[in-house]
Amino acid sequence: MYAITGITGKVGGEVARQLLAAGLPVRGVVRDTARAGVWAERGCELARADMADASALAAAFKGAKGVFVLLPPQFDPAPGFPEARAVIAAVADAILKASPEKVVCLSTIGAQTDEVNLLTQLTLMEQVLSKLPMPVTFLRPGWFMENAAWDVASARDHGVIASYLQPLEKPVPMVATADVGRVAAELLQETWIGVRIVELEGPRRVSPNMLAATFARVLDRPVRAEIVERQTWDALFRAQGMQNPSPRMRMLDGFNAGWIDFEKRPEHVVRGRVELETVLHSIALPPV
Repeated sequence: MYAITGITGKVGGEVARQLLAAGLPVRGVVRDTARAGVWAERGCELARADMADASALAAAFKGAKGVFVLLPPQFDPAPGFPEARAVIAAVADAILKASPEKVVCLSTIGAQTDEVNLLTQLTLMEQVLSKLPMPVTFLRPGWFMENAAWDVASARDHGVIASYLQPLEKPVPMVATADVGRVAAELLQETWIGVRIVELEGPRRVSPNMLAATFARVLDRPVRAEIVERQTWDALFRAQGMQNPSPRMRMLDGFNAGWIDFEKRPEHVVRGRVELETVLHSIALPPV
């Protein structure tokens, strides 16, 4: 049996779908079993546990051949990342108690950097979970293509996407969540020793200009990318309700300056299969 956290999200859901398609038993670890009813209908066992509740997590992980760990996203963390630290401590304690055969953790590109930014939450996770006694894999994907969902309305209605990634011609490692979930499911079925890192990006890197051009093809209208000037970020993010925008700003700085990148040489980075255009079709022109 494989215990999957985040099963109601895009990545965790794809991990579960892949394992079920392979005929493997899945236990979804969820906060609300009612919201996850569709997974019970698909044949998954459900276990209720808050990600900061070590005892409930240990019970949910008990008897698992493998555990998939997805840290709940905190886009506006308090200084010092106390929310992430609490979850990481609970997950580590639960895994030690449940003693699954192996663990796959969703991490991020740039988890190795010492520069504090929004992704530092996953750096902290790697630092703690790498000390576990069982085999652990950290899957480090690039920027999610699905982040472009925030740009659909502006691209469709005004022919413009506002870009915090800059310069506009600079390609960024991006990947579809379907590829992330598929690779995570494959890793869970492998056998290895110790701690390993797997880095993942899509078929090709994507610049903001390329993103705009792909939107233009999908929407059949002209679309251009437009820089959001760095000096406006703090006020913009605070106007959106953020209390502590600095980590998000530093993450964007890292992508733009290049200190958020893969640790391995390009030939050792795993390539996904899903093209950007496929993802934009799914988010901009969803089936009726």
